[in-house]
Amino acid sequence: MNPPGPTRRTVLLAGAAATLLPQLPMPAFAASQAAAVNTGQPYASYWYPDSLPAGTPGTGITWNSLKTWTAASDADLAFNAAAVPLAARFTPTAANGTARSGQARIQSLVSFGPTSSNPSQGAATADYYALTHWSYLDELVFWGGSSGEGIILAPNAPIVDAAHRHGVPVLGNIFLPPVAYGGQLQWTRDLVQKDSAGHYPLAAQLVAVAAAYGFDGWFVNAETSGGNTALGTDMQGFLGELKSLAAAQGQRVTWYDAMTVNGTVSWQGALNTSNQAFFQAANDMFIDFRWSTSTLAASGTKADGLGRSRYELWAGVDVESNGSSTSVSWDAMVPTAKAHITSIGFYRPEWTRNHLPASRTPGDFHAADDRFWTGRSLDPSLPDSTDTWRAPAVSVADRSTVGGALPFASVFNTGHGLRWYEDGAVTSDAAWNHLGLQDRLPSRRWVVRTAGQRPTVTFDFADAWRGGSSVLVSGVLNQPTTVDVYGSQLPIGDDTVVDLTFRTDSGSGSVNVELAVATAEPSPAGSTPPYTYLPVNSVNGVRAVADVNGWQTVTVPLTGFSGTLHAIGVRLTAADASGSTVNWRLGGLAVREVNDTQPPAAPSNLQITAATGGDLRFAWDAAPGAVRQYTLHRLLPDGTRRFLGGTCQRAFFVGGLQAEQGEQQAWFELRATGELYTASAPVTVAHTW
Repeated sequence: MNPPGPTRRTVLLAGAAATLLPQLPMPAFAASQAAAVNTGQPYASYWYPDSLPAGTPGTGITWNSLKTWTAASDADLAFNAAAVPLAARFTPTAANGTARSGQARIQSLVSFGPTSSNPSQGAATADYYALTHWSYLDELVFWGGSSGEGIILAPNAPIVDAAHRHGVPVLGNIFLPPVAYGGQLQWTRDLVQKDSAGHYPLAAQLVAVAAAYGFDGWFVNAETSGGNTALGTDMQGFLGELKSLAAAQGQRVTWYDAMTVNGTVSWQGALNTSNQAFFQAANDMFIDFRWSTSTLAASGTKADGLGRSRYELWAGVDVESNGSSTSVSWDAMVPTAKAHITSIGFYRPEWTRNHLPASRTPGDFHAADDRFWTGRSLDPSLPDSTDTWRAPAVSVADRSTVGGALPFASVFNTGHGLRWYEDGAVTSDAAWNHLGLQDRLPSRRWVVRTAGQRPTVTFDFADAWRGGSSVLVSGVLNQPTTVDVYGSQLPIGDDTVVDLTFRTDSGSGSVNVELAVATAEPSPAGSTPPYTYLPVNSVNGVRAVADVNGWQTVTVPLTGFSGTLHAIGVRLTAADASGSTVNWRLGGLAVREVNDTQPPAAPSNLQITAATGGDLRFAWDAAPGAVRQYTLHRLLPDGTRRFLGGTCQRAFFVGGLQAEQGEQQAWFELRATGELYTASAPVTVAHTW
């Protein structure tokens, strides 16, 4: 497999969006800043195992040795360390009768950016692979690496935070390239070197990096040819020690089917005696694309015989070139009439963005991404049996992390946008991406239940209550229409309420809104949850909050309900019985106790730790208690506030700032944001121009 080669990008950070941050051990910025040499834009980290290439690195590239890395000397650690713990998941009743739980799983190998110059905390563009279909994923690999930049990659914090919020572990990538792509066998030998005690020091370093950065382990891909049996034996020992050390830290290891036990590179397309020892030394294995129906069947049988799960084998599916038009022998992996044979490993599903023209919009990307993950019907409850692309939603039951204690809230923020909204008003007109601020999003998109014409349901970027996106329901509603929003396992008490924030676009027909709630799972799979419909915008027992910037927030008490909230949706009925065209937006949803509105405590010790022209590095001490995110604003001379960005970390970089006319000092304020989007009191700091 060949990752993308080095590319050059000049990036200025401008924005961000939403998340919940329990108190986690984080690197103290003071310690990392004391040893820092970097003052500008922080980037995702990458290394060689030990020895560096001959010559000098290209522009914008820094060559680093993993063997000499320490957390204390890592100048960008505070920007790169993930903050969100891996959430627990559950499996609601499947949306259709073909999706299975406990069988095939899905791994994705994704290149989110170049190896070098990949910003740590988002960038000033909405054109980004903002993955949202986490509910079908079991493992994400931060794919990349190149012989001229570095071959060991640590995922940047936004990706890990978003994945963890949805219960998906993230692996860093170790790519020992083919000789044709500049691979050097010395790098493989460096990786598996032993110390005088017979241990593998690079295995311990890899585990230490993952622990410091907050991700979940490593994908090991040894494709450099020229090895021998001794090297193969050393690789087995290294892999076994890496797995053992990783397990003690809650990490995991995936092996790629390339090197064989005799040290040569020979892709098997199967689990067999040539790679069995590596599979046994790892948690799972990615089977190369050369598989066939018979080799996968034999691989599953062999895994069974080894006392391992056959679903610890990811059968590689290369979608880099053709995406959802790729021809795949689906029945070899996930047959519909019998138990699944193996799991699925998607290579480069960011095709859903990359194949689009340069003029692509976030809406264009999400349309292609929904097609890939949900299928041609765009409704996982109604899969299209004639679709040659067997989308994950057809075979794999979706999972959710919307459970546990209250409160729960979402503003349907996808982690990128064309501008930034707060209470329905634009506070930054700069495009942005920051995947780590993505909300916990609906796991099945979009299940629409109606006896009439089906409207279109999408994430939309033309308007939002908070962040950068909202859910837009558009089309003719000639019959009442229910949109499933969340599968959940949330407790209901005497004082539990649900807040809905919504608006109807100008020129749209009027809509009557009802909240759909179910306190039991549907049966059988694919059937409608046993909803009760509660009036939102017209009846007694509902308290409406005054409109704010065209958005209305309504609080619906769950009086008379108890137990567990298993499903949440909305039912929309057009006021015009003839079925007028409707454009209705859902901007926010929260489930909380009626008195649960306390804002979080403020962060403290806000500092500008480095400044070069208009490039500033900020750092602060965490607010006590649970925090969704931190937001940074600039206070302008006219008294208004401009959003600069948000992050889950305790450090942030802003680039390209300039003095306003006549301004001697620039003032900045930082707030902690709670799960319900309540904001703390601000802390401020000034920068003298």
